[in-house]
Amino acid sequence: MYRVLLPVDTNEGRAIAQASYVTDLPAVSEAVEAIILFVFTDESADLPDELQPFKSALRVGSVRRAKEIFDEHDVETTILDESGDTVADILQEADEFDVDAIVLGGRKRSPVGKAIFGSVTQSVILEADRPVVVTGGPEER
Repeated sequence: MYRVLLPVDTNEGRAIAQASYVTDLPAVSEAVEAIILFVFTDESADLPDELQPFKSALRVGSVRRAKEIFDEHDVETTILDESGDTVADILQEADEFDVDAIVLGGRKRSPVGKAIFGSVTQSVILEADRPVVVTGGPEER
């Protein structure tokens, strides 16, 4: 089984591009397992205690869209949510699940900006001990 980790943010277009990359892999329904990860950052820590039980990755639109695409292609899917440091959580889950690749969603950038990735993307690329794929957004496909 070929395992991929998809760390998604709240942008549905990027999540769709990431999931589409995975569904284009050979024998996807028989040989690929997708692990979708959403990391709640400090911004979501401000939720009142009574709303904390509702803090779930499945309530995030980008997670649902990626899962829908995987369901359409019969891809075995696991959904994870974490709270804290995005880069550390991505690398920790990649190790824990022993994934074969990390599939990140890239953002459209100016020609100069293309030389430098976003801070999370760049950190994951530099710190990961496994292949990292950076997909474009939906307008770049």
